[in-house]
Amino acid sequence: MTMDTAPRLETDTLLDDPQTRIVVCCGSGGVGKTTTAAALGVRAAERGRKVVVLTIDPARRLAQSMGIGSLDNTPRRVSGIDTAAGGELHAMMLDMKRTFDEIVEAHAEPERARAILANPFYQSLSAGFAGTQEYMAMEKLGQLRARDEWDLIIVDTPPSRSALDFLDAPKRLGSFLDGKLIRLLTAPAKVGGRAGLKMLNVGMSMMTGVLGKLLGGQLMRDVQTFATAMDTMFGGFRTRADDTYRLLQAPGTAFLVVAAPERDALREAAYFVERLSADRMPLAGLVLNRVHGSGAAQLSAERALAAAEMLTDRPAEEAEEAHETAADTRTADAVENLGEHRIVDRFAGKVEGRNATALESDPDPAAAPDDDSPTSAEQLAAGLLRLHAERMQVLAREQRTRDRFTALHPEVPVAEVAALPGDVHDLAGLRAIGERLAVQLEEQRAG
Repeated sequence: MTMDTAPRLETDTLLDDPQTRIVVCCGSGGVGKTTTAAALGVRAAERGRKVVVLTIDPARRLAQSMGIGSLDNTPRRVSGIDTAAGGELHAMMLDMKRTFDEIVEAHAEPERARAILANPFYQSLSAGFAGTQEYMAMEKLGQLRARDEWDLIIVDTPPSRSALDFLDAPKRLGSFLDGKLIRLLTAPAKVGGRAGLKMLNVGMSMMTGVLGKLLGGQLMRDVQTFATAMDTMFGGFRTRADDTYRLLQAPGTAFLVVAAPERDALREAAYFVERLSADRMPLAGLVLNRVHGSGAAQLSAERALAAAEMLTDRPAEEAEEAHETAADTRTADAVENLGEHRIVDRFAGKVEGRNATALESDPDPAAAPDDDSPTSAEQLAAGLLRLHAERMQVLAREQRTRDRFTALHPEVPVAEVAALPGDVHDLAGLRAIGERLAVQLEEQRAG
């Protein structure tokens, strides 16, 4: 099966369906997840949906492209959206630490919340503990869905070495922040003395793979104080992680795997498709970004290169003959100019200083070759043919890569997005991406 026979991903149908409440854009790094999420948000809003786009992109490209000075942990309305259909667009960027703080403030008494927020281990955990960003993205998604202010939430998943971290981290952090950990860390305080310290050390050795860099007695005491203060909250972390995980499996959620037509990106995409299937996550399809095309695809790379060779490998005598013909033409033109306009010969200082013979035998060394000479035209044509051949080779490589993915996953609908000549940095560019998502590549070529 080739891409021409692969199922087509109808993005407008997906966005227009009121049953679609969450769209998650995922994939490996650098494939255009942020741009895709923003473009889908713009298109959905201008088709009548009330949309919020949640990004976890540290480069802040989403804010720039939407004309917002900055994004933070609060959804902000995007201006410049066509609201004729009744839609709205809001955007926000996850503030991992602030989201963690909000959870503490919402689920702890004021005095205990202050103690937790001031705890050194909590500050380290909330600012950069492995998996915290992905977990807090899930927490924020759950908060947005619970508020029910938007009928469509689009999530731009965190950039990471493995896109699967988005699914794994909530469970990992949820397992870390559960009752078993609390009992382990609070036991030394209850037992007391050396026995308690021994138990604490045993507990710490069990968690070295998770905590990573817990060194020194002071840090151990900070962890114990943190665990004691959050004793009543740890179960809630695991519960909310499980709830959000089930939300991702619900029929109203749609995963879009975003990839570029490159071997590594599509290999990651295939792995992600398999993982989503194994976890029973609803996959809507594959968005293939930055696909190259050509308006002269009927001319193959081989034929283009052969034609270029024919133009550049002409017999030497033909090239010499062409050069002499061009020189004769320039000489005749010069003589005509001298006769008609009586141009002063700068070298001899007198009128009609040199005749045609002198001009022919001693041409001006600074004279530029005629741009319309056969040699120049052929060189230009040969260069264009070689550029076309390179483009067709790129197209063929992309096609082979896409066909391998489709052969592995023939059931996955695909939407191709033709490559733009430049980067997307405003709403107009996002609209263009949205249109290309809705209109397939062959239709764009025909148009």
